[in-house]
Amino acid sequence: MGSEGPEKPQDFMGLEKTFRYLLYSRALRSVAIIYMALAMPLYLNALHMNLTTIGIVVASVMLFMIFESLLLGMLGDRYGYKKSIALGELINLSGAFIIGFTDAPLLIVVGMVIGGIGGAAGGVRGSFSPGSTALIASNWPEERERVRKLSLLTTTASFFSVIGGLLVSSLYYLEKVFGAIEAYKFLFLISGILLALSFTSILFVHERSRPVKTSRIVRKESLSYMFRIVAINGTSGAGLGLAYPLLPLWLVLMYHVSAAEVGYLFSASYLLTSFGAYSSFRLSQKFNALNMATASRILQGLFFAFIAFSPYFIIASLMFLVRAYVSGVGQPSRSAVNVRGISSEDYGAASSIMGTASRTGQLSSGLSGYLMDIYLPYPLVAGAILQIASGAMYAKMIKAQP
Repeated sequence: MGSEGPEKPQDFMGLEKTFRYLLYSRALRSVAIIYMALAMPLYLNALHMNLTTIGIVVASVMLFMIFESLLLGMLGDRYGYKKSIALGELINLSGAFIIGFTDAPLLIVVGMVIGGIGGAAGGVRGSFSPGSTALIASNWPEERERVRKLSLLTTTASFFSVIGGLLVSSLYYLEKVFGAIEAYKFLFLISGILLALSFTSILFVHERSRPVKTSRIVRKESLSYMFRIVAINGTSGAGLGLAYPLLPLWLVLMYHVSAAEVGYLFSASYLLTSFGAYSSFRLSQKFNALNMATASRILQGLFFAFIAFSPYFIIASLMFLVRAYVSGVGQPSRSAVNVRGISSEDYGAASSIMGTASRTGQLSSGLSGYLMDIYLPYPLVAGAILQIASGAMYAKMIKAQP
């Protein structure tokens, strides 16, 4: 599992003391990323772009994120995960500033693509960027401690995601002062500043010395396990892509509610995700990580199915909030299980490839609108089936630790 020597007490203390800077970074990043992801289609619509063009922009963002994730993961294996995380923040903040300072539609699209602005804006979105899971896996080899650190990371990011959602709500008031376009641009600039502060926080994080990289990408010993996680993540990502990105629009069409009501619902869901992540470590002391990963994925799929046929908005909202809590509970365990069978020198590349599988699966969001045209519940039902299948795949393809 690597060629590291025995850990010195002062190294351990450095890891523990500077972990808070990683938490600061994820808190700041979450506010910015959630605002940008939720505001993206609204801003493009305000610029009078048609739905087809907006869909192409979203697909372009996902494709760039796939490339970025792979590149930064491999760089992290060779030069350190702290550096790959910091570089990722620089790329994202440059996109936010481009959007905030320009009126040219082409440059705005470029800013959104390199800023990674798009995809499912779930509560854990700001927790993870290329290298973050690998950094925690490298710094804390013991799985239970990894789950604890990932729980703290997810809790913090999800809690601050609420602020990102409220920034979107504040557009209603800012538009009266600045006008619609300038209100969006102002908050994109604020997001860029938050990402710059996140980048600064990363510089203070301590990282354990990396083992020497002996493979170009991933060692043969890691390949079999990695491909199993890729299959699981690809299946789950396809389900998420069908059910989640267009869920705000789905709720409006299904229940004839306002965008403001949907915005408040998403903000509340981020809070529930935070509570779920907070309780995750306590639950991990009673249940093993694999069982928690399996159960959380299956339950998330079931709640999508319940939402699909809920007759009232209040019932669908309650199901969505419970699902958000379950997502928070399961995320730290899933992240820990995903790197369980990976060599320590491959954490960056392997975790990036696994994340890429999920992002590639989410390209299924292009099919979601077509299914909604046929019958509104279809995308949620299809997404539910795939999410449930991904949970069952954990139980079937990954062995429990002795």
